[in-house]
Amino acid sequence: MTDTPLPPAPYLFGHRKYWAQRFGTAPELPMTRLEMDALGWDSCDIILVTGDAYIDHPSFGMALIGRLLEAQGFRVGILSQPDWTSAADFKKLGRPNLFFGVTGGNMDSMVNRYTSDKKIRSNDAYTPDGAAGKRPDRAVNVYSHRCREAFKDVPVIIGGIEASLRRIAHYDYWSDTVRKSVLLDSKADLLVYGNAERQIVEIAHRLANGEHISELKGIRGTAHFVKQIPEGFAAKDSTDIDKPGALMPPANPYQEEPACDLKPADTGNSLLEAGEKAIRFDKLLLRNQRAKTVLRLPAYEAVKDDPILYAHASRVMHAETNPGNARPLIQQHGNRQVWLNPPPIPLTTKEMDGVFDLPYSRLPHKAYGGANVPAFEMIQHSVNIMRGCFGGCTFCSITEHEGRIIQSRSEDSIIKEIEAIRDTSPKFTGHISDLGGPTANMYRLACKDEKIEAACRKPSCVYPGICPNLNTDHTPLIKLYRRARALPGIKKIFIASGLRYDLAVESPEYVKELVTHHVGGYLKIAPEHTEQGPLSRMMKPGMGTYDRFKEMFDKYSKEAGKEQYLIPYFIAAHPGTTDEDMLNLAIWLKRNGFRADQVQAFLPSPMATATAMYHSGKDTLHKVSHKAPDIYIPKSVKQRRLHKAFLRYHDPKNWPLLRDALKEMGRADLIGNGKHHLIPSFQPKGTMPVAGKTQVFKTKYTGLDTQKAGKGKAYAGRSKAR
Repeated sequence: MTDTPLPPAPYLFGHRKYWAQRFGTAPELPMTRLEMDALGWDSCDIILVTGDAYIDHPSFGMALIGRLLEAQGFRVGILSQPDWTSAADFKKLGRPNLFFGVTGGNMDSMVNRYTSDKKIRSNDAYTPDGAAGKRPDRAVNVYSHRCREAFKDVPVIIGGIEASLRRIAHYDYWSDTVRKSVLLDSKADLLVYGNAERQIVEIAHRLANGEHISELKGIRGTAHFVKQIPEGFAAKDSTDIDKPGALMPPANPYQEEPACDLKPADTGNSLLEAGEKAIRFDKLLLRNQRAKTVLRLPAYEAVKDDPILYAHASRVMHAETNPGNARPLIQQHGNRQVWLNPPPIPLTTKEMDGVFDLPYSRLPHKAYGGANVPAFEMIQHSVNIMRGCFGGCTFCSITEHEGRIIQSRSEDSIIKEIEAIRDTSPKFTGHISDLGGPTANMYRLACKDEKIEAACRKPSCVYPGICPNLNTDHTPLIKLYRRARALPGIKKIFIASGLRYDLAVESPEYVKELVTHHVGGYLKIAPEHTEQGPLSRMMKPGMGTYDRFKEMFDKYSKEAGKEQYLIPYFIAAHPGTTDEDMLNLAIWLKRNGFRADQVQAFLPSPMATATAMYHSGKDTLHKVSHKAPDIYIPKSVKQRRLHKAFLRYHDPKNWPLLRDALKEMGRADLIGNGKHHLIPSFQPKGTMPVAGKTQVFKTKYTGLDTQKAGKGKAYAGRSKAR
């Protein structure tokens, strides 16, 4: 345990600017030699390669990184969605003086191209006119190989979410195998994970100062190869910390040592003076030892064939994600060793402001003409106010990529961006589409004590309940909302980011503010499920919290004289979800009059905790072993189809499948033509689940008579869970 806050980091904008700053600021980063010539450039210092269209907007990662590097004085070019079938496109900007920076784009390329049912998507929101097929599978690997082919001696640095989530050996859903770290498959020189500002700025300046790429070791938020354990480090086997064996789950399964049970007042002031110095010395010694200890994960060759060892490695990796106490990790891959440095230090508010205040045009590159880029259309009038998430949902990749420490912009910086949208966007009509981030209401929320935050090893600050050390004061966010909507020319500000309603209910004033002024008739929230089994594997709150929020939502909507509705989102086929769980969810949906137009089936993204559950068949929130009880994993195509069908119980195409399932489950009492039935016994003409167009059938059933629904275990289980 450390008893100090996060270690300091150099000011992001404190480096001496590179000599090329004399060329000034580009209206947009060049994508062709003609654009380079117009800027007076003979070469690029850095070339960024991305699977997305180039939108000069801070919501697009490569634009943000490109503008940040430009602010450091470097000449930055962009290769957007290059033709990957040869190296020709990778040569069109010439040889970069320092390095290629490669990313698959704002989304993982496999998630972007394939649905959770492994079907190819028909469109790509990050491509002009939504065209599909403009990026390859495993884009980071393919682009890196082409960069190497184009200029063999130029360093290749990979980053973005695709690299972040594949930084160690990881389960790959699309091949149903455990793959090596992407650092090996891409043959890159260096991997940057998480939000990359600190790392990429340090890397660029050190390379510009003459260091070789092989010398860039020990940079937080990076992974690289090592031949041996560096001098001064002691290696510790990860199985000594989280032994995959006896089933004795602690209260906090990730806790190696007491962490978040401290209180702000319990910092040593009450210690007897005689022993105080010795105890503080021991803490200092422990901290120094910890900083010089690397955890050796099971080798790739071990985890690829043993799901239990894979689950163990996943647990250890997730336990080492707090920048305040994380240790480096090392993992053997054949005759090579991948060294993973601790996560980067989060940006300060001043640094966040600096990043978002850079001179973005906030428009697509002129090369696209009038083409519509769907992702840009969605976010062009939205404002990112923070990053990070301390929710720890097991199916989500935000924490693995952005970290759990919230990094917030200042109110002035946010207001400045809203005014810029108002004054410069040609399509602005007075409506800000979103004021949020990964979550809508974590702005300026943090641990009450920096020392406790630096020591904490819990995977979530809000599960199984809100940590008493977490500040849940929504006052700064309320103040921001009020100031923003008072700006001249602003007609309405919507909140579209995901809302943590378990936090919102802690601040009735916030809920009232949100409901009264920032909901456009519908508010989307994500309970994800109604049953305790799946919810516990997701690390999500129970439906009691949803009910509390709905009460507030309805109350304040009525007081405001508005007819507004909650739209809940749910996940099908999540690890730990049984058929009975999905039936109970369908009953809840029917009873509450909800009909989901779109449903989300669980997609095992690389490195997520729920993915380790999916692959191992165990509840990896507790210590795992081969003897540990299995949890139900709906893996087959049939089971996944059934679970999705329960979410769309109202769709006639799903009724034949649901009828068969209900009969097998002993719940034929839910088949019939009354309001108390889940699905009817008849099939409308033209609605059988066959290829071709299907007639849409509008059912009149709006509720479920619980007295006639039967009192079997499945229904009773739902009531008990709530």
